[in-house]
Formats: sequence, structure tokens, C-alpha cells
Amino acid sequence: MDGLTDLEGFAVEIAEHVAVVTMRRPPVNAQNRRFREEIIRIFDTLHDLPDVRAIILTGEGRAFSAGADLKERPGLANEPGAYPRHNRLVRASFDCVMECGTPVIAAINGPAIGAGCVLALCCDILVASESAFLSMTEVDVGLAGGVRHVIRHFGQSDARLMIHTARRITGPELLRMNVVSACVPDAALMDTARGIAREIAAKVPLATRAAKRSFTLTEELPLHDGYRYEQSQTVALSTTEDTKEAQRAFAEKRKPVFKGR
Repeated sequence: MDGLTDLEGFAVEIAEHVAVVTMRRPPVNAQNRRFREEIIRIFDTLHDLPDVRAIILTGEGRAFSAGADLKERPGLANEPGAYPRHNRLVRASFDCVMECGTPVIAAINGPAIGAGCVLALCCDILVASESAFLSMTEVDVGLAGGVRHVIRHFGQSDARLMIHTARRITGPELLRMNVVSACVPDAALMDTARGIAREIAAKVPLATRAAKRSFTLTEELPLHDGYRYEQSQTVALSTTEDTKEAQRAFAEKRKPVFKGR
């Protein structure tokens, strides 16, 4: 598959309009430069594949992602310009998930720590296994980062508790805090994520992409401006073939056939 070959740290499978992106960098899917370059390539490619209508991101083995590979960090301080380049790549490795036009489901199968936690929080829908946890451990190693992503999903007190203590927030706690949409037994995680993905894939593809754009673009807008933008999306969608097909299928009580236009 063009753009998804020669991957070292990932596997990508596409079937029935759903792409499953699996992090495969044992033992804990730590994120290094190659990892970040590959995840950008993967999500940029999936963004442009009209046959992919939902994406699941998960980890192989016992971890979702244990965060940044700290073995790379010592050299950054000794080379002029190394930190700006590094930070730009790190941001892009998160932005590619948030900016991908296709909804992304995080199937959090185990520890998601530091940059791994942020990566999960960049996804559109989060589901966790009972043995999974999120943790921001930057204060334990004298670093900082991730606060802005954390406060998108956690309440103010819980966000501060998480950042200041580096505490592990387990799957059941994440459900109680309304951070994840589901917390299920480990063996049921991927079936749960696939079920959500199939539901999304059955909807009007252009409409789900428009909805994701609305979430991304209106998050920081005032209510009036945000809703006005959403209305413009509805107007644009109303003339598309897929919207007309969805409305005909609803009236005729049959399954719609979408063409992505």
C-alpha cells in the first residue's frame, strides 16, 4: 500500500472501511524519531484514503505506549537547533492524529504514559481496557508538557491531580471521570473499538469528516461563530450525492450505498 510500506514500528490493516493502526515497538511502544516519522506518514496517508471511514489506534503487547524514548534526549541539549527540530516533530506526531479527516478511536490496551498518554488524548473517541491506565510522569523526570492536552479531557481538579502527582489513572477511574467512553475487560477491548468503528463507517462519509472538522475548528470559537460554521457545513453537504442517497435510503427503508461524493 503506497505510503504504508517499510514500516518498522507499526502495522496497518484495512478491512470493511476500518483501518487498525497498531504500534509495534517492543517492549512498550516507546516513541523515538522513527516512530514519529512513521505515525505522521500513516495518518497523512489514511487522511487521503476515501475508502477508510474510521481508524482504530492501539498498541501491541502489554502497553499502549510508555511515552518518549528517553535514550534520544541527552544528545538534544548538545547540538544547536536539536530541540526545536525535536519539538516540531513531536507536535506533528500528535497533530497528524487530530488533523486526520477520519475519526480515530483510541483502544487503550495498557499503560499510556507521558507522550503515550497525549497520543491517546489526541484521538476522537477513547475506550480503555480494565488494566489500562493513563499517567503523565513528567514531574518524576524533571520535565514538563502535556497539560494542554490533558485539560481537553479532564476536569480542572483531576487534570491538576494527574499532572502534579504523576498518578496512574486506571480504566475504571477514567470512565468515572468521563475521560473514556467505555471501560471493558481486556479481552473485549478490540471488539468494542471495532463495533464503534463499524457504526461510524456506516454513516455518510462526507458528514463524519465534516463533523470532525467542526470539532477541530470550533473548539476555541465562541458559540455563535462555531455554530455558524457548522451550519455552513450542513449547507455544503446538502448538495452532495451521498447526502441525497442517505435521505433516499431512509425514506425507502434500505441500506444506503455511499460513493464518497
